[in-house]
Amino acid sequence: MIGRPVPTQRAFVVAAVGLLPAGLAVLAPSVALGSIVLDAALLIAIAVDFFRAWKVDDLHVARDVEPVLSSHRPTRVKLLIEQRAGTSGLVRGLVRDELPPGVIAEGHIAPLDFEGSTTIEYRLEATARGDLSFGDVFLRLEGPWGLCSRQLSIPCAQTVKVFPDLTALTKDALALARANEDDARRRVPLRSEGREFESLREYRLGDDRRSIDWKASARRSRTMVRVHQPERNQVVLLMIDCGRHMAGEVHGRRKIDHAVDAALRVAKVSLDQGDLVGVIAFATEVKTWLPPRKGADQLRAIAQALYRVDASLEESDYGGAIDLAFSKGAKRTLVLMMTDLVDPDAAQALLKRARRLVPRHLPLIASMSDEAVHAAATMTPVTVLDAHRRRVAAQLETDAKTTVARLRDAGARVVRTPAKEFGPAAVNAYLDIKARGLL
Repeated sequence: MIGRPVPTQRAFVVAAVGLLPAGLAVLAPSVALGSIVLDAALLIAIAVDFFRAWKVDDLHVARDVEPVLSSHRPTRVKLLIEQRAGTSGLVRGLVRDELPPGVIAEGHIAPLDFEGSTTIEYRLEATARGDLSFGDVFLRLEGPWGLCSRQLSIPCAQTVKVFPDLTALTKDALALARANEDDARRRVPLRSEGREFESLREYRLGDDRRSIDWKASARRSRTMVRVHQPERNQVVLLMIDCGRHMAGEVHGRRKIDHAVDAALRVAKVSLDQGDLVGVIAFATEVKTWLPPRKGADQLRAIAQALYRVDASLEESDYGGAIDLAFSKGAKRTLVLMMTDLVDPDAAQALLKRARRLVPRHLPLIASMSDEAVHAAATMTPVTVLDAHRRRVAAQLETDAKTTVARLRDAGARVVRTPAKEFGPAAVNAYLDIKARGLL
């Protein structure tokens, strides 16, 4: 690869100086020959400098980036540039890494001035899940005289995976989800209402007298109570709506991204509780289906299955997804449906399927409320346009409240919360069901 010649700023300065004899040639024709010779010499010098500049075969370029990234988490990318064996000298110029769309980067364009080898490090942040495809690395290498640069493209195509932010699955983050950090993240106290016997302990003031074990109390000559824990080996099915309603953005992120993050958090907590967790992502057709299983391997499988899940501009077929999930029958299941309740027609289809799930299964509908819509519905209009906006927003709020009421009347539990609190709210709803022994 020869590359493309790019004259440097020094070449333009020299060329500008060379215009002076050309200007004098107008007044003194005898100077014209000297001006032509000078310009020809400059062109020859630029051409020689270009051919003496570093070539593709003289340098080795490699990109060092983690094969799996977390969305919205900064990471470091390194470009290693080194001279090949048998070459020496000073390398000057510019390097630019070709970035994929949907990333925020700082320092991916940098100057070069080294001998032997150098490492260019820059900061990158992926803003969406899925496959991230890097392109080539572009070099603009100056010749030894600094008159011309050789622009090269080094093949460095590389694809990495961008998973949801898995740091939210750590124990500290999960504890934060249940902590009383703010009004929207109230801790759900785990009442001893489970069905599985855990242990005996001495009676304390305030204990439910129905939990007293009279036989154990007689043997120990003091009042003992039975302590129960939430049942294990129960089934949790996470259903992620990937239809058109989940393609909208809230707080700079798509609703589908909030839903995937929440699904992973609930899956982590459920698996830690000893339950079986399955996932189904769907729009008009089912995109991903993982039957319920236990263990850490299932969490890795869920993360692998969901990292490329995206919303499409299609109507969601709730019935088809539910029929597939329960086609071979299943024990009582907590069906956590992550969807949007804005469209009354789509909500009516969901309501119909929720009624068919009850009482065999327990449907839990988790939906995101739009704070911008709520603000528009409660604002004081100043202009006619404001009044129209308030009317439309108020109608959307009314439709959503009506849908929530109908779902609850049908036997479903409903969580509706702002997007930034969606994950903790879904986790707390699951923990509340477990604590109450509703599953």
